[in-house]
Amino acid sequence: MKNIILIFGMLLVTLQLEAQSDTLPSNYYVNSAEKMLMTNGNLKIGGYGEVHYNQPVSSGQMKNGKLDVHRFVMMLGYQFNNRLQFVTELEFEHVKEIYVEQAFLQYKLNNFINLRGGLILTPMGIVNEYHEPTTFNGVERPLIDSKIAPSTWREIGIGATGVILPASLKYQAYIMNGFKSFDGQARIGGSSGLRGGRQKGAESFMSAPNFSAKVEYFGIRGLNLGLSGYFGNTQSTLYNGIDKNDEPAIATADSSVVGISMVGADARYSIKGLKVTGQLYYTSLSNTGQYNAFTSDKNGGDLGSSMFGYYVDLSYDVLRTAKTKMQLYPFVRYSNYDTHHTVPSNIEKNLKYKNDVITTGLSFFLTKDAVLKADMQFIKNGASDSYATTFNAGFGIMF
Repeated sequence: MKNIILIFGMLLVTLQLEAQSDTLPSNYYVNSAEKMLMTNGNLKIGGYGEVHYNQPVSSGQMKNGKLDVHRFVMMLGYQFNNRLQFVTELEFEHVKEIYVEQAFLQYKLNNFINLRGGLILTPMGIVNEYHEPTTFNGVERPLIDSKIAPSTWREIGIGATGVILPASLKYQAYIMNGFKSFDGQARIGGSSGLRGGRQKGAESFMSAPNFSAKVEYFGIRGLNLGLSGYFGNTQSTLYNGIDKNDEPAIATADSSVVGISMVGADARYSIKGLKVTGQLYYTSLSNTGQYNAFTSDKNGGDLGSSMFGYYVDLSYDVLRTAKTKMQLYPFVRYSNYDTHHTVPSNIEKNLKYKNDVITTGLSFFLTKDAVLKADMQFIKNGASDSYATTFNAGFGIMF
């Protein structure tokens, strides 16, 4: 926590540097929302989408494949004036589900500071912010970005973001709403990690604010390095209406809350057709012993005291020297994640929650914003001697 605050403080001091240039290097990455903020015009339209086919492969059984319009997203933006902009992201999942994934106002104070408030993506890792299908290899997103940092993870908050080109730094820092851990039932646990605690801005409740920040460095050609952090407590409905002098009720409410300290580190490197991507998360959870005891009869009871996950992804454009603008990237990615990295004394470590994942396949870019994908994914948990295999295929677009 102190390190994150120190880094953010250093960024604020750097604001005295001269105004930044409008030219951004290739290793400065932008997602759909940021691309829209940088586009000229009052009304702005963009989006992305992906269609998937997932086929489990088994030597001894016949299994149905799954076909899915996984998501289609419309991005809408409006520029009120040179300083004030609004961006929203409307997502349609599996044809029938509708979500607001982002909805924020941004006000430009100067060349270095933008104030942002509303429904905001939590700046953790790579995929939670850069999750358009043209930005990562594989048909499905890396599994650690579902189990450890639960993409797409967004909450309502307020903070600052900006770019300091002379220092090659991009930063974000927000005070925001946190995961819900209890609303009559346990919402987080060993199997799904923190994913069930996302409130997504949908009639969210708050018993304590949380802090999240990220710094990206892009001062070395082809290399982007990220450091991110998230700190605070989960939210519980049990605090609502408690008399401040009712110590037994407060103690009960306290047992339904978990402290979260999550740190992430990531790296993206690209040179002459070679791309290397790596990501790591470590999450420390406090008060999990009391939380498990309290929720053991409320759909919970198996939350670990820490989670850990990482992946390394290697790919190379084999069409790099061909006379074409199309790109073909064979890739391989190794992932490991464990939502029971450590556990409190009142539960046993579940080996099924530790997984090795190997994904290998092709990303064929017809243009930079339209990709065909195919891969084989092999997953083995700590309680198994063999890999479960799935063939995946699909396409993705971004505009």
